[in-house]
Amino acid sequence: MGLFTKVEDRPTPNNVYNWRVYACAALAGSAAIMIGYDSAFIGTTLALKSFKEEFHFEDLSTAAVNLLNANIVSCYQAGAFFGAIFAYVAAFFMGRTSGLAVFAAIFVLGSGLMLGANGERGLGLIYAGRVLAGLGVGGASNLAPIYISEISPPAIRGRLVCMFELGWQIGGLVGFWINYGVSLHVKPGHSQWIIPFAIQLIPSGLLFLGAFWLHESPRWLMTKGKREKAIKNLCWIRNLPENDMYIKEEVYMIDQNIERQMAAGGLGFWQPFKILASNKAIQWRFFLGGSLFFWQNTSGINAINYYSPTVFKSIGITGTNTSLFTTGLFGVVKTVFTLIYLTFLIDQYGRRKLLMIGAIGGSLCLWYVGGYIAAAKPAEHPTTSLPPSGVSAIFFFYLWTAFYSPTWNPTPWVLNSEMFDQNVRTLAQAFAAANNWFWNFLVARFTPQMFTSMGYGVYFFFAALMLCSAVFVYFLIPETKNIPLEGIDRLFDRRLKASQAHAIVWQELAEEEEVIRQGLNEGGLEKELAVEQVEQRV
Repeated sequence: MGLFTKVEDRPTPNNVYNWRVYACAALAGSAAIMIGYDSAFIGTTLALKSFKEEFHFEDLSTAAVNLLNANIVSCYQAGAFFGAIFAYVAAFFMGRTSGLAVFAAIFVLGSGLMLGANGERGLGLIYAGRVLAGLGVGGASNLAPIYISEISPPAIRGRLVCMFELGWQIGGLVGFWINYGVSLHVKPGHSQWIIPFAIQLIPSGLLFLGAFWLHESPRWLMTKGKREKAIKNLCWIRNLPENDMYIKEEVYMIDQNIERQMAAGGLGFWQPFKILASNKAIQWRFFLGGSLFFWQNTSGINAINYYSPTVFKSIGITGTNTSLFTTGLFGVVKTVFTLIYLTFLIDQYGRRKLLMIGAIGGSLCLWYVGGYIAAAKPAEHPTTSLPPSGVSAIFFFYLWTAFYSPTWNPTPWVLNSEMFDQNVRTLAQAFAAANNWFWNFLVARFTPQMFTSMGYGVYFFFAALMLCSAVFVYFLIPETKNIPLEGIDRLFDRRLKASQAHAIVWQELAEEEEVIRQGLNEGGLEKELAVEQVEQRV
């Protein structure tokens, strides 16, 4: 199988892989530019001397500065936690695309508020603006992956959902380099640190405008009884006429899924909550989806994103500009390997293997970095140039980035966007996104204190948890690549081992596809007859 080979669940016309589906995925995925930019720029902005001087950090103790930095960073995650929850309401009543527009507008408002902060007014507007911006990205982090997943052909679903992750890394790349640029080319003062805050308005404003071009998810429209509009949107996205066999099959599968939901109790606002309360299998899947974000955040990535100058200082990098430059290279490595991931890896090699490789390889790298700091104690022996052992520690740090970026950074988002049935998908994504921001908040809030109290032990802590995450994935997470959304439920049958579920379900779907295709070709196949034939065949 080649790097660009598509593994299809059924015969698929080339028209399906058209510019429209890629453009919709890229535009929705650009919501993550806001998230990536904030995660990257805020820590380096707080490290700028001009920011510290304007808000009189020099008058505070180290503990007070750590607390202030942690509060500025973490109030954003707190807002995002609630934004992810509120997105369920927006997704149910407004849809995916209108919801994205609303949350982009909230982010624009928050970004504008931050620009009013200065030394005289204090940090109040920054706190308020970051809470609102958090609400915006929390909602976007819920809706964008769902929308992309619902419009994607199964063979390239992982690649398209990774447009969200690519947006995250592009935003992060700009955020990591912006402060290096202003530190070199902008005179120290208010303008130097306000420019990085102002740039947040660009991606959020573009998403707000672009959301009005996006075509609403056909699956959401079908659940709202807007069948004609749903089929019209599906035909536009797939670039196929309504009478094409591929469109007929996809509409049929969506219909069958909705009928199952109706039989299970309906499509109401509270129905997913009732299903969750009464269905242990769904509860288990919610646990798995939320746990993926626990393991993602306890890999150490957000500690490094938000406090990269502190991280590189612990390894021995001195000087503000040198630290910002090193941080910028970190952003380049993340972006390059994310591109490799979505282009070559996610739909060819799947989710499970990549998560386990990333966890084990990344853990070994962090053990080395922590061991170097424990042995060399660079903080006690400052130097203008790193010794060879220090260079090797930086190399292993970047190697850790290479392991992490194409594995644990995007894959939990991909899995959570596809591992739930339509009847609970929006609620499940809200739960998963809220989990992400909850653990993100804890890491952002306590990282400064962890480095102060634990020193090199922080790296050992994250390394040990990465090993645990590999065990978690091996025993509990089945492979989901190439399985249609309507067939995902079967992968999580507790009677199937996670390592074997994909092969078994893939064979079942192939048999069912033959039955359905034969019936549709004969014309006028009643849905009840098709279901009966499928059940008899399986």
